[in-house]
Amino acid sequence: MSDGRNIQPPGEKMRRALAWVGECLAAEPDRNRLTLLREAEIRFDLSPAECEFLDHNFDCRRCNQHHG
Repeated sequence: MSDGRNIQPPGEKMRRALAWVGECLAAEPDRNRLTLLREAEIRFDLSPAECEFLDHNFDCRRCNQHHG
C-alpha cells in the first residue's frame, strides 16, 4: 500500500510539464513542438485530458506551418 508521499496535488504534473516545455523551447527554439509535447506527456505521466490541453494550447499544426 502506498504511504501517500508520491501523490502530487492536482495540477502539479501539468505545472512541471509546462515549465519543462518552456525550458526546452528557450534552450532550443527550433525544436519540433509536437515531439516535445509527446515527450512531456510521457515524462510527466499526463492524463488524456492534460494531453488534450497541451495539444489545444500548443497548436502544433499551426506552429509547424509557421516554422517550415
